[in-house]
Amino acid sequence: MGIVNVTPDSFSDGGSLYESRKLCVDQAVSRARQMVKDGAAFIDVGGESTRPGATPVSLQEEMDRVLPVIERINAEIDVIVSVDTSAPELISEVGRLGVGLINDVRALGREGALEAAAATGLPVCVMHMQGSPATMQDAPEYEDVLDDVSYFLNQRVSACNKAGISNDRIILDPGFGFGKTVEHNLRLLNNLSQLHEMGLPLLVGTSRKTMIDHVLDRPVDQRLAGGLATVAIGVQQGAKIFRVHDVRETVDVVRMTEAVLNESVLNEDS
Repeated sequence: MGIVNVTPDSFSDGGSLYESRKLCVDQAVSRARQMVKDGAAFIDVGGESTRPGATPVSLQEEMDRVLPVIERINAEIDVIVSVDTSAPELISEVGRLGVGLINDVRALGREGALEAAAATGLPVCVMHMQGSPATMQDAPEYEDVLDDVSYFLNQRVSACNKAGISNDRIILDPGFGFGKTVEHNLRLLNNLSQLHEMGLPLLVGTSRKTMIDHVLDRPVDQRLAGGLATVAIGVQQGAKIFRVHDVRETVDVVRMTEAVLNESVLNEDS
């Protein structure tokens, strides 16, 4: 899953698609096209930064950022478009535009989001987050991060089911970096396979995140190697989707790790 943040303030690539404070849709589409060439099966478009301490964005601003990019990608590129949003109004709108996935860091917890997602008939990805982006990294605490994340995700799956979203339309994201210390993140990654008890596919999003800096002391533009190490571990732990900035390198790591685990070379269609 290639990340296309159409935001001016995301932690890694915020503002990179802006010229004179104006979003450049052509650049966003070009980036998505290159990611697909590099092997991305999904393009995840987000118009709200959810980095720690991020400033909330209005619904209109989020829609103005996201909708033109989605429309262009859908029209020009053969790829599944994922929309990273918590806003029920935007969920409903993108459902009419032919996107393939709703990816919500708030696990469809905003009022009306669950119902809006169910009405689209689309698959959803629900993520664990302790607190909100503004406060989540202040002092995150858990009795046991694995148990707490599992319990939360189970509760959200039940809520999805009650709203009419069946299990075959649900993806789970443990939420690396969202209300978690580096120790919490490492424990989650090292025991990711335990989340398979729910029988649902797992998405891992560790690309360029601060947990890598805490271990390796690397600025955001030097975290590729550390991020690829987390991808290899994620493959071993059974994760199915990796949300990343660096698609080509990630695809290589996934293919190589799978070749070792399977003791065979799979063709690209596999």
